[in-house]
Amino acid sequence: MAKIKGAEEYPIYFGAKPQGLRLAGDLRHTMTKAEKVLWKQLRNKKMDGFRFRRQHPVDEFIVDFFCYETNLVIELDVEVHLDAAQIERDVERTRILNCHGLKIIRFKNEEVENLMNDVIIQIKKELIESKRSD
Repeated sequence: MAKIKGAEEYPIYFGAKPQGLRLAGDLRHTMTKAEKVLWKQLRNKKMDGFRFRRQHPVDEFIVDFFCYETNLVIELDVEVHLDAAQIERDVERTRILNCHGLKIIRFKNEEVENLMNDVIIQIKKELIESKRSD
């Protein structure tokens, strides 16, 4: 586990506060079915050798999956993300994450559960593009 006290000193957290690190740890134990399914594909550098972190604190947010090497964030959306107010919050969240130099890709839970091959292809494409832009 990462050092919680003084976490803002670690660039991988983009200024996340200690309470964000604690919340992220709690969220790792309550992942959705889709998050668990995708995590099986991402963990242990299974995605072309890229290392992903799950439920990772970034600034004031907890992102679902994060690859520090390419600054790629993967977010999974449930039905609540179709609500107009939530869409507005997601747009602002994406704007803030983009300000940190992060690229965000989103998938619906149904895509992960039913179209995993397409999801993997898209993630690999984004990883390659993100790596090239270094």
